[in-house]
Amino acid sequence: MKILLLTRYGMRGASSRLRYYQYLPYLRLQGISVEITELFGNSYIDGLMKHGRRSWLSVLSAYTRRIWQLQKIRRYDLIWVEYEVFPWMPYWIERLFLNVGVPYVVEYDDAIFHRYDSHAREGVRLLLGGKIDALMRCSKTVIVGNDYLADRALRADASCVEQIPTAIDLDRYTPVEKPDKGDFVVGWIGSPITAPYLKMLMPALMRLAETGPLKLLVVGAEAPRLDGIDCVSVPWSEESEAIQINNFDVGVMPLPDDPWERGKCGYKLIQYMACAKPVVASPVGINASIVEPGINGFLAISIDDWVSALQRLRGDKDLRSAMGRAGRHKVIKDYCIQVTAPRLAAILRQAVSG
Repeated sequence: MKILLLTRYGMRGASSRLRYYQYLPYLRLQGISVEITELFGNSYIDGLMKHGRRSWLSVLSAYTRRIWQLQKIRRYDLIWVEYEVFPWMPYWIERLFLNVGVPYVVEYDDAIFHRYDSHAREGVRLLLGGKIDALMRCSKTVIVGNDYLADRALRADASCVEQIPTAIDLDRYTPVEKPDKGDFVVGWIGSPITAPYLKMLMPALMRLAETGPLKLLVVGAEAPRLDGIDCVSVPWSEESEAIQINNFDVGVMPLPDDPWERGKCGYKLIQYMACAKPVVASPVGINASIVEPGINGFLAISIDDWVSALQRLRGDKDLRSAMGRAGRHKVIKDYCIQVTAPRLAAILRQAVSG
């Protein structure tokens, strides 16, 4: 069985790395050959993270390279697409390349459709608003990361919708008890693109700092500067991310309740829980399913909710340990590739066999 995988990014792109690359060794062992063609390479991601803007020359080069790669599409049994073939291009152009008698699967871990159907410009909404729905409708299978995305695929009349959560590799996440130095560390992991969500947490942290020492550890982005709080930034790397999370007392995931955020897959929470850390999160989208209040963490809407949850965890080490164990158990049961990889392989085989 030969698959052509059209990813959006290289290994530096979180969505591509977690939803595709980490599954390749398992698929290979199952006799599934996957050839990857990325649209945007690691240099594109590095530039975007560093400068916050795209090089249009690199975009043009990426599109040209993908057109050349698609010339060999008939050699494969299945096309596996991350989001879409050509971002910001209308559906009929994608259909020119996909309508060649080879079935295709599309996969979503973000509400990509809202980039188009909720765009500020009416012309974009008219031209591209229904693009992702059309891709879903004409695919063999739509793979999604949560219920919000699954509901969109069903409303688009997709013939088959399968749900696989974004998962971690248990072999890379070993819980290590944080040394007791008398500090309370609130941790967050992400990127400069998602770092603005931390602003929602600032009032609660300021109040919490009035009642005792507090440290904010930010992995992968610049930490804000807050009076009375030890705010520390550390760079992200795949090799060190679990090590850094083990330095947390609690992991947080604040989110606004907006359409784009409802399509997120809660990966931060899964990382924290894999390291046996209790979590506090906004009850947005899949977060409300991952977090079991009072069992593995707390859900927080208001500033008072955040302060209450964090204060309770700060004052009770045994509660933190118990919630951490419960979270780790849930990851082992539902959110690791040791569980999701066999399901993914079966879905891909079924897409070929019909």
